[in-house]
Amino acid sequence: MKEAVYISRNPAPEPDLQELVRRVALGDEEAFAAVYDAVASGVLGVVRAVVRDRAQSEEVAQEVLVEVWRTAPRYRPDRGTAMNWILTLAHRRAVDRVRSVEAAAARDHKASLLERVPEYDQVVEHVEARLEREQVRRCLRTLTEIQHQAVTLAYYRGLTYREVSEALALPLGTVKTRLRDGLIRLRDCLGVTA
Repeated sequence: MKEAVYISRNPAPEPDLQELVRRVALGDEEAFAAVYDAVASGVLGVVRAVVRDRAQSEEVAQEVLVEVWRTAPRYRPDRGTAMNWILTLAHRRAVDRVRSVEAAAARDHKASLLERVPEYDQVVEHVEARLEREQVRRCLRTLTEIQHQAVTLAYYRGLTYREVSEALALPLGTVKTRLRDGLIRLRDCLGVTA
C-alpha cells in the first residue's frame, strides 16, 4: 500500500463530516461552510454524471447543498456516512431534474401537436366538388331518357314518386322501376359499393 504524499509538513486532517453535519443541524454556519468545501466537488460530479448539462448541473448542485442545510436534522448516522447521505440527495435531485426536463419537453411537444390546426384548403375542396359533379353528370348521360328524367325530378327537384309519375305522364310502377334501374346504373358508374 502506498503512502500519501503531502506537500506541507503538517497534512490537513480530513474534516469529520458526520460531526459537521450534526453542527449544521444546529444552525452552525461555519460548519456548513466546511461541509460545503468538503462535498461541493463530489456533489457536482454526481449531478453532472446524471444531468449532463453544465449550467443545470451547477444549479442542481446548489439546490442539493441548500437541501443539506435545510434537512441536516434528518441525517441519521446509523443509516450511513454523511458523505453517502449527501451524495444520495445529489443523485435523487439530479434524477428529478432530468425527469422534470423530459416531462416538460413531452408536454411542450404534445401541446404543439394540439395547437396545429390543419389548414383549410378551399381550392382543393372546390376542385374535388367540381370533379365529383362532373362525374355525376357523365354518369347521368349514360341513363335512358326516362331514367334520366325520373332521377332528375326525384333527386334534384325533390318530387315524390307520384309527382314524378304525374309530371312524366307514366304509371307509378314504371316510374319506380325506372328510378331503381337508373340509381343502380349510377351506382355502378360512380363505383359506389353498396
